[in-house]
Amino acid sequence: MDNNNWLTQLLMLGVGTTSLVADKLREASDELVKDGKLNPEQAKEVMDDLLQKLKSEQGNFETQMERQFRNLLQDVGVPRQSEMDELRGRIDRLERQVRDLENKLWR
Repeated sequence: MDNNNWLTQLLMLGVGTTSLVADKLREASDELVKDGKLNPEQAKEVMDDLLQKLKSEQGNFETQMERQFRNLLQDVGVPRQSEMDELRGRIDRLERQVRDLENKLWR
Protein backbone atom coordinates (compact mmCIF):
# COMPACT_ATOMS: atom_id res chain seq x y z
CA MET A 1 0.00 0.00 0.00
CA ASP A 2 1.45 3.32 -1.03
CA ASN A 3 0.70 5.57 1.95
CA ASN A 4 1.49 8.81 0.15
CA ASN A 5 -0.88 7.87 -2.67
CA TRP A 6 -3.77 7.37 -0.23
CA LEU A 7 -3.02 10.64 1.51
CA THR A 8 -2.75 12.46 -1.80
CA GLN A 9 -6.09 11.05 -2.93
CA LEU A 10 -7.77 12.11 0.30
CA LEU A 11 -6.35 15.61 0.07
CA MET A 12 -7.32 15.89 -3.59
CA LEU A 13 -10.84 14.87 -2.63
CA GLY A 14 -10.88 17.75 -0.16
CA VAL A 15 -9.54 20.17 -2.78
CA GLY A 16 -12.08 18.95 -5.33
CA THR A 17 -14.90 19.35 -2.86
CA THR A 18 -13.71 22.86 -2.02
CA SER A 19 -13.60 23.78 -5.72
CA LEU A 20 -17.08 22.40 -6.26
CA VAL A 21 -18.46 24.37 -3.31
CA ALA A 22 -16.72 27.54 -4.55
CA ASP A 23 -18.27 27.08 -8.01
CA LYS A 24 -21.74 26.58 -6.52
CA LEU A 25 -21.28 29.68 -4.34
CA ARG A 26 -20.34 31.72 -7.42
CA GLU A 27 -23.42 30.46 -9.25
CA ALA A 28 -25.66 31.35 -6.32
CA SER A 29 -24.03 34.77 -6.06
CA ASP A 30 -24.52 35.39 -9.77
CA GLU A 31 -28.19 34.42 -9.44
CA LEU A 32 -28.67 36.83 -6.55
CA VAL A 33 -27.11 39.65 -8.58
CA LYS A 34 -29.20 38.71 -11.62
CA ASP A 35 -32.39 38.69 -9.53
CA GLY A 36 -31.47 42.09 -8.09
CA LYS A 37 -31.23 40.82 -4.52
CA LEU A 38 -27.54 41.79 -4.27
CA ASN A 39 -25.53 44.40 -6.10
CA PRO A 40 -22.26 43.23 -7.68
CA GLU A 41 -20.11 44.85 -4.97
CA GLN A 42 -22.06 43.11 -2.20
CA ALA A 43 -21.87 39.80 -4.06
CA LYS A 44 -18.10 40.15 -4.46
CA GLU A 45 -17.67 40.97 -0.78
CA VAL A 46 -19.82 38.03 0.32
CA MET A 47 -18.01 35.68 -2.10
CA ASP A 48 -14.57 36.85 -0.97
CA ASP A 49 -15.54 36.34 2.67
CA LEU A 50 -17.02 32.88 2.08
CA LEU A 51 -14.07 31.75 -0.05
CA GLN A 52 -11.63 32.94 2.59
CA LYS A 53 -13.48 30.95 5.26
CA LEU A 54 -13.63 27.93 2.95
CA LYS A 55 -9.89 28.05 2.29
CA SER A 56 -9.19 28.37 6.00
CA GLU A 57 -11.39 25.40 6.78
CA GLN A 58 -9.78 23.40 3.96
CA GLY A 59 -6.37 23.93 5.57
CA ASN A 60 -7.77 22.73 8.88
CA PHE A 61 -9.37 19.75 7.14
CA GLU A 62 -6.10 18.79 5.47
CA THR A 63 -4.20 19.04 8.75
CA GLN A 64 -6.78 16.92 10.53
CA MET A 65 -6.80 14.33 7.73
CA GLU A 66 -3.01 14.06 7.79
CA ARG A 67 -3.04 13.60 11.58
CA GLN A 68 -5.81 11.00 11.41
CA PHE A 69 -4.05 9.14 8.60
CA ARG A 70 -0.75 9.06 10.53
CA ASN A 71 -2.59 7.77 13.61
CA LEU A 72 -4.33 5.10 11.54
CA LEU A 73 -1.04 3.94 10.04
CA GLN A 74 0.53 3.82 13.48
CA ASP A 75 -2.44 1.85 14.87
CA VAL A 76 -2.17 -0.82 12.17
CA GLY A 77 1.58 -1.08 12.69
CA VAL A 78 2.96 0.63 9.59
CA PRO A 79 6.44 1.90 10.48
CA ARG A 80 7.41 5.55 10.02
CA GLN A 81 10.00 6.43 7.37
CA SER A 82 12.58 7.20 10.06
CA GLU A 83 12.10 3.72 11.51
CA MET A 84 12.54 2.15 8.09
CA ASP A 85 15.70 4.17 7.48
CA GLU A 86 17.11 3.06 10.83
CA LEU A 87 16.38 -0.60 10.03
CA ARG A 88 17.98 -0.29 6.59
CA GLY A 89 21.11 1.12 8.23
CA ARG A 90 21.21 -1.73 10.73
CA ILE A 91 20.81 -4.29 7.93
CA ASP A 92 23.62 -2.65 5.95
CA ARG A 93 25.92 -2.81 9.00
CA LEU A 94 25.05 -6.47 9.62
CA GLU A 95 25.67 -7.36 5.98
CA ARG A 96 29.08 -5.68 6.16
CA GLN A 97 29.92 -7.61 9.33
CA VAL A 98 28.89 -10.89 7.70
CA ARG A 99 31.04 -10.13 4.62
CA ASP A 100 33.99 -9.25 6.85
CA LEU A 101 33.60 -12.52 8.76
CA GLU A 102 33.31 -14.49 5.53
CA ASN A 103 36.45 -12.81 4.17
CA LYS A 104 38.35 -13.68 7.36
CA LEU A 105 37.30 -17.32 7.07
CA TRP A 106 38.50 -17.59 3.45
CA ARG A 107 41.94 -16.10 4.03
